[in-house]
Order: sequence, then structure tokens, then C-alpha cells
Amino acid sequence: MMRYVFSLAVFLMGTLPESSGSESAELPYFYPFVNPFEATVIPLPDSYKADLPEEVPFKKFKLTVFPEREVPDVFWYQEGLNCSLVRQKHEAPLLFVIAGTGANYRSPKMVAMEKAFYQAGFHVINISSPTFMNFVVNAGSGMPGNTPEDAKDLYRVMEMADAYAREKGAEISRYALTGYSLGGIESAFLTKLDDERKVFNFDRVLLINPPTDVYESITILDSYLTENIPGGVENFTPWFRGAMQRLAMEAGSIRNMDLSPEGIYQLYRYYPPQEDFLKALIGLSFRMSSGNMVFTTDVMNGGGYIVPKNTRLTRSTSLTEYAMTSYNTSFVDYFNEWFFPFYASKEDGLTKDALIHRASLYSLESYLRDNERIGLLHNEDDVIMGPGKVDYLKNVFGERARIFPVGGHCGNMSHPDALRFMIDFLKGTEAGQ
Repeated sequence: MMRYVFSLAVFLMGTLPESSGSESAELPYFYPFVNPFEATVIPLPDSYKADLPEEVPFKKFKLTVFPEREVPDVFWYQEGLNCSLVRQKHEAPLLFVIAGTGANYRSPKMVAMEKAFYQAGFHVINISSPTFMNFVVNAGSGMPGNTPEDAKDLYRVMEMADAYAREKGAEISRYALTGYSLGGIESAFLTKLDDERKVFNFDRVLLINPPTDVYESITILDSYLTENIPGGVENFTPWFRGAMQRLAMEAGSIRNMDLSPEGIYQLYRYYPPQEDFLKALIGLSFRMSSGNMVFTTDVMNGGGYIVPKNTRLTRSTSLTEYAMTSYNTSFVDYFNEWFFPFYASKEDGLTKDALIHRASLYSLESYLRDNERIGLLHNEDDVIMGPGKVDYLKNVFGERARIFPVGGHCGNMSHPDALRFMIDFLKGTEAGQ
């Protein structure tokens, strides 16, 4: 049976105070799901969420990052990198928000943060993950998943988005940066890169639920899928097809439903709410993100991994076979068979361990320890973190870290206490500042 915990405290927690000194900020943290897999998959009930505006005046815009790049016909609908801007009518700090693995600039978590930070007085630019199809097609420069290289691609986009915001009249007092999950670790690398290039000189940076070691977290996510499919991993294809058919049939009854990796979490409504199934859902969501990224990257590089080399895919080509091949391909397979050989061919003597290390927060440890501008928000029960990894980050960030006891992986991002910390840190108004 799913473990729900409810309390009258919910009636005291429905609003987002302006600062950490408010009376409600002193209430003990309360979260309705004590199981980390439930916390990750099941949406936070509205009555537990911060009070955010229904709408904010966001503007979608497209960037042409590589003017000479030809978009393959199969991606005809992906031309131009989509981003969004919401700006204040007065001078204000500009905050860049980077999406998590496979997520786009208008995903539910991105929209919620946009509303919260606009309400708090920021101009906000939302940017999709470098692992999202639209980004790979229009702004990727190689093999996504290599954090330092992805940061360079993001930085290029951020410079162009900043120019767009100024062109549209945004008066910018300073710059801040945040991102969640993969976007969180990318924010650390972006800050280091900006210290070298000195374009934004970020005043504050907040990492939200970042993995310490991307490769380790990916391995954990893959295991959630492969170890929890009924009938074993050999049964993946029929299990996946059945789940997608059920989701498609029920889509009409779910508001704002789609078949994106985030959307598949809705499947928890229609299957027995057992922990092994919730783990499989988390793994499946990641596998879909990974599969979409691998297929798109392969096509953009001329094929040879998922799609046979020199195969021309058109608007009318059936992609079902390629999709199933992609979804049957783990990120570890991608890493071993294509990703590592790609980078090893460019750097003599490169080892897998070295490539994994340089993409992790371990490679930035001394930089993060000494940088008072960079903060951390995390959860003790984050399901993508290996044993001791949250404690490691707590030690690195010290007083700049806020670690909640429960919330799973990014499950509590709309919780009033979590948003209060985000806003206070990025404004520089957290307790003691």
C-alpha cells in the first residue's frame, strides 16, 4: 500500500513567504510522501504547493545557434532552439534556469520555477537540457552527456538569449543561474566556465538535486528499469508497448497529458502502486530521455549507431523500429559503444575513468568548497544518489547547503520551504547574509 502522510500543517504551508525570516518559515518541514520513490513519481498535491501565479507574461523565442546547419528532414518541426523569457518592467537580476535530463524549457518543473522566480522579482530565461531533442538538433556540438562540453553549448545559447532579452527591453542589474538534476551539475560547470570567460559574472548560483557522479546516477537509473520489469529485461519491449498503449488510452482523461518522459509518470495512476513498479517508472522515464537523445544524436551525426549510415529519414519515415532500438539501448551501452570511443579518438590515452571523473562534481571539489556564490539544495532520500553521496555534497558546501530529509529526486521543488530557500539564496537574503 502506498504510504501517504497527511497533516493539518498543510493549511499553514500553502503560501510562499517573501523571506526566510517570516513566521511560517519556522514551521518544521513537512512532506506528504515518506517513500522516496513515491516522492519522485507522484505529483505534490496542490494544497502542499507554494502559492504561485496562474500565469506570467512569458514570451517564447527561437535562436538560430548555427546558421549554416541543415536540419534533417525528419526533424522538420525542430528548426530553431526554443527558449522562453519573462521579464520585469523595471531593472532586475536575470536568472537562467537549466532543465534536467531530457526536459524542455516548458516542462512542469521549469514553468513552476519560472513563476516562482518572476514573482520574486527576477527576469527569467528558461533553457532546455542539452539532452533534449530540440537542443541536440539546433545547439549541440557533439555527443551530449559530457558535462564540461554540454556547458560550453549551454553557454553559447545563454549569450544569445541574453542578447535577445536586452533587445526586448530587459534592464539587467546582475546575473544568477540555477538548474535541477542534470541542469544542476551543468550549472556548476557553467559557473566555472564563466569565471574564465567573464561574460555574466554570476552573483549567485544554486544547484538543485545534482548528481555527484553522472555516470553512477545513470547506472542507478538503468538498474531501476532492468531489475523491475515484470518477466525480466528480456520482456522490456512487450512491457513498454503495453504501458504506452495504456497511457495513450487514458491520456484523454488526464489534464495536460503527453507522452513525454515526464508524462509517463502518470502511469502510476493505472497500475498497482508497488515500489518495484515506481522504480521501473523512474527508470523508464530516464530510458526514454536517453533513447530520444541517442537517436537524435545519431541522426545529427550521419547515422551508424541506431540508424544505418547514410539512411535518409523523411517526414513520412516510420520511426517505430528506431524508437524501440533506442529505448532498448541503455545509457551505459551508449557510453561504452559510442560516447567513450568518440572522445577517446580525440584524446590519446583517455580512459573511461578519467572521462567519468571530469564530468562529475568531484572534479570541481576545491572550486565548489571555496566559492561562496554557489549553493546546494538536495534531499537525503534522492533516489539517483549512491550511498554517502549526499553527505559528501553536504560536506563540500557546508552552510551553503540545504538538505531536506525527504522529497525524493526533485519531488519537492514546488514545496514552499524548498522554493523559499531557492529564492532567498539566489537573492542573497538567506539567513545570516
